[in-house]
Amino acid sequence: MKRLLVTFPLFLLSVIGPPPLLAEYAPVREKVPEPLREFRAAWIATVHNIDWPSRRGLSGPQQRTELIELFDLAASVGINAIVLQVRTECDALYPSKIEPWSAWLSGTMGNPPSDNYDPLAFAITEAHRRGMELHAWFNPYRSSATDSTNKSSRHISRTHPSLMMRAGSQVWANPGAQYVQDRAIQVMTDVTSRYDVDAIHMDDYFYPYPKVVNGKTMDQFDDSATYAAYRRKGGQLALRDWRRSQVDAFVNRLYRSIKSTKSHVKVGISPFGIWRPGHPASVKAGLDAYEHICADSRKWLHEGWLDYFSPQLYWRIKPSDQGFTDLTRWWAEQNRLGRHLWPGIASSRIMSSADPGRPASETTAQIDVTRRYGANKLGAGHIHWSFSAIKEDRGGLRKLLGQSYAVTAVPPASPWLGSSPPEGVYVAPDSEDGALHLSFKPDAEARWRLIQVREKPGSDWITLRLVPATQETYRLEGRPYQIAFRHVSRTGILSVPTVLQKR
Repeated sequence: MKRLLVTFPLFLLSVIGPPPLLAEYAPVREKVPEPLREFRAAWIATVHNIDWPSRRGLSGPQQRTELIELFDLAASVGINAIVLQVRTECDALYPSKIEPWSAWLSGTMGNPPSDNYDPLAFAITEAHRRGMELHAWFNPYRSSATDSTNKSSRHISRTHPSLMMRAGSQVWANPGAQYVQDRAIQVMTDVTSRYDVDAIHMDDYFYPYPKVVNGKTMDQFDDSATYAAYRRKGGQLALRDWRRSQVDAFVNRLYRSIKSTKSHVKVGISPFGIWRPGHPASVKAGLDAYEHICADSRKWLHEGWLDYFSPQLYWRIKPSDQGFTDLTRWWAEQNRLGRHLWPGIASSRIMSSADPGRPASETTAQIDVTRRYGANKLGAGHIHWSFSAIKEDRGGLRKLLGQSYAVTAVPPASPWLGSSPPEGVYVAPDSEDGALHLSFKPDAEARWRLIQVREKPGSDWITLRLVPATQETYRLEGRPYQIAFRHVSRTGILSVPTVLQKR
């Protein structure tokens, strides 16, 4: 058995064992190419058991088995990030002192899983084990997604009923109420502080979507009392300007709160995909998100109150009145600060009643559009809505993704969150049963360990899936000509490479 201890940048080589033992690999100076950078993610929705768990009331072991199956599938097709919904209706898919357990797990709001496991902690561990980021996804204001389930005595609708607004079949916590805003931020900073998440993610549920009556767009809710209180205190803004100011202040404060808790944790927002009709000029829409749900998403992007922006561009590339390409290009033009632009792609509309005849090739064509128009200098990205499309292999989607994701990608870096490179990799390789058994010194400060291999002189470097930087061993089949190791910081910055070459 042959064992080396390799350290970088000193290239200090220690042979453990008798001096006559010849080392199979030795450290060399070699220029190693940068890995492909692309964010390849999928939403996993828990509300209504859309993606996971498959139904309410499953046991803890059953829930974990299902999630492992989803994560294994995600890794096998090339996904490198999961956006997991952990707050669906002012509830929690993790133990919380602030909000009750979600009914979408046990079947009864307030009841934990059958064996009291922590679904979020489990999901983080299993995602990271497979080289995938885990983004915790929150609905900031929706307090009831359905009237079919009873709410816990701890639920905000029971403790603060005066702050509730009915919107059709749903109930919302009033976005203009300071307590509601404070609580949503408290929930998200609580998760940031207690869990090793890679990002905090919000969707488009700010003010409720309107209803259309006799061709006229109307609010579904009544926040007149809150607005009147604002005016009595001397407020001068018109109603919708005031609502927008409330949402703007919330987004700004949330971003600052997350950064003050853990500066490396990304903040991502996924708003309705059209800022306003006519932007760009080719785009038509019945919903004016700026006016109707008071979401000035362009402003959040301009101000840098987020680290990645994922507009829900759920329409096809053609026709252009709501065209995916035109919207991606327009949003890229708005991205003045160079934040990540990772649009949402409606893979779940493949072969669906919502979009009859939509082929799986529409998804991969849209991925190509994000690479062409959506990428900043750090890399491109996208998010699939939702994971069920991949699980069900809608229209043969998985085969096409295998082609689009043929080269393993690493999520793009976010240098504005920290640009210092991590320490280099310390590795000790052993020859073992026709493979290499790699032992590492764990690095708690880095997020990942990047491994690239070169099978023979002159061949291309191949990037393997990321490995947690805390993982101590790795089995590499075969004996490639060269192996390169780098740490990846929590903001995506690479260390200098440690390179081993076969003698």
